[in-house]
Amino acid sequence: RGAPQAGSSLLLQKALVLLHVTASVVVGKTLMVLFPNAMKRHILKQGEKSRMNQNPKFSYENWGPTFFSFQYLLFVLKVKWKRLEDEAYEGRPAPNTPVVTSQGDVRHLFDFMRGQSSSLQCFGCAKMFNKLVKDFSSIADFLIIYIEEAHAADGWAFKNNIIINNHRSLEDRKIAAQLLQKNNPLCPVVLDTMENLSSSKYAALPERLYLLQEGKVIYKGGVGPWNYHPQEIRAILEKLK
Repeated sequence: RGAPQAGSSLLLQKALVLLHVTASVVVGKTLMVLFPNAMKRHILKQGEKSRMNQNPKFSYENWGPTFFSFQYLLFVLKVKWKRLEDEAYEGRPAPNTPVVTSQGDVRHLFDFMRGQSSSLQCFGCAKMFNKLVKDFSSIADFLIIYIEEAHAADGWAFKNNIIINNHRSLEDRKIAAQLLQKNNPLCPVVLDTMENLSSSKYAALPERLYLLQEGKVIYKGGVGPWNYHPQEIRAILEKLK
């Protein structure tokens, strides 16, 4: 009886998420029509938190009007539903999910923990992450997991962005990750499986930071891009030096 009850509970949670997200999008879209200038200021303020305003490639017209669109709705639903599968909590065992190396070998997260501490990034800003690697590689192992796309060209797309479609095969994901490699990350980059197990079990979409120690989660960052704060991991690693 436990499994059917759990399944019914998950369906109910998904239905509630659907209602909440749909209502939020309808209200947001209505406000954009009625109060375009006020909503533009609000969205730009959110952009400051996500570093979007710092990107010279993007003007507000490239990304702001996409908020509360149908593709936005679908993406937010996917993110919220995946959070229902979250298994990574501070103080509890970290999911040892499978990942795939650039050579196609299937490994597990703990295989990359040579020492006692490991900082895990499920996609995100490689430049900011590189600073952590430079400063703390003597006490921690670092790993970047390339997960599913946040702004795929056939999904919630931004104008003037790199054109990458949703990954339909591991080869698609591997090709997309090669673009990240051009930023010269200073730690290994691996791929999430096509079952998106790391993305789901770490509630990582669109980006997130974790710090693991002795197989447990000791830091769980907020969901990016709004709450992506590498300085929080820096503060913890400073204490571990």
